[in-house]
Amino acid sequence: MINALGTPQSLLLLGGTSDIALAVARRYAGRGAGLRVVLAARPGERRSAAAAELGALGCAVEEVDLDARDHASHAATVDAAFAGGDVDVAVLAFGLLGDPETDWTDPELALELAEVNFAAPVHLGVLLGNRMRAQAHGRIVALSSVAGERVRRSNFVYGSTKAGFDGFFLGLGEALREHGVHVLVVRPGFVRTKMTEGLSEAPLAVTADDVADAVLAGVQDQRDLVWVPKPMRFVMSGLRHVPRPLFRKLPL
Repeated sequence: MINALGTPQSLLLLGGTSDIALAVARRYAGRGAGLRVVLAARPGERRSAAAAELGALGCAVEEVDLDARDHASHAATVDAAFAGGDVDVAVLAFGLLGDPETDWTDPELALELAEVNFAAPVHLGVLLGNRMRAQAHGRIVALSSVAGERVRRSNFVYGSTKAGFDGFFLGLGEALREHGVHVLVVRPGFVRTKMTEGLSEAPLAVTADDVADAVLAGVQDQRDLVWVPKPMRFVMSGLRHVPRPLFRKLPL
C-alpha cells in the first residue's frame, strides 16, 4: 500500500528501461530501502543495467519480459508482475517517437507506432485495471504527451497515437475511481531523453527528473492530470483554440 507520505511499497515499470521510468524509480528508492520494483522490458543489456542500478539503491528488483507488439504475451507479463504481491504504482513508460515524414508514408511504420503507442497501452491498461480493481487500490501512471492535445502536421502519426492514449487513460481513471484505483495522465512537452537525443529542442524543454518530480507529486495528491512543465498547460490551451487555417501556418 502507499503510505501517508505517498511512498509505495511496490512499483511496476512497463517500459522499465526508459529514462523517465527509471527517474521515477530513483525518486521512490530515495525515500527508503526495500522498494519492490518490477522492471518490465525486453531482455538485454539495458534492462540488466537498469536492474543493477536500482538494486544498488536498495530496491528488490524483479525482471519481467515485455514485448509491446506481442499482444498474446501481455497477460503473462502482468501476471508475472503481480506474482510477488500487490502493485501499488504502475508506470506505462514505453513508446516510439518514429520519424514524422516516414511514418505517414510507410504503412508498416505507421502500424508499428499505432500498436506500440496506443493498442498495447490500451490492452495493458485493461489488464492492469482489472488487477488493481481486484486488489481495491493502486495508481496507474500513464505517460502521455502534449503532442496528443492538438495533433500537428509535423508529427501527426505520433500525435494521433498519443491523443488516443491520453483519452483512454483519462476514461479509465473515471471508470476505476469507484474501485479505489486512480489513474494519473502525465503530459510532458519536450523531454531531454535518449528518445529525443539529436532532435532540435523545443521551448519549455524539461528533463526526465522534472517529469519524475511531477509524477510523484501527482500520485501523492491523487491528481488526474499533470502538465510538465506547468506553463505548458496554458500554452496548449491557447493553441487548442487557434483556428485551423492559422494553426496550419504556425512553425510547429
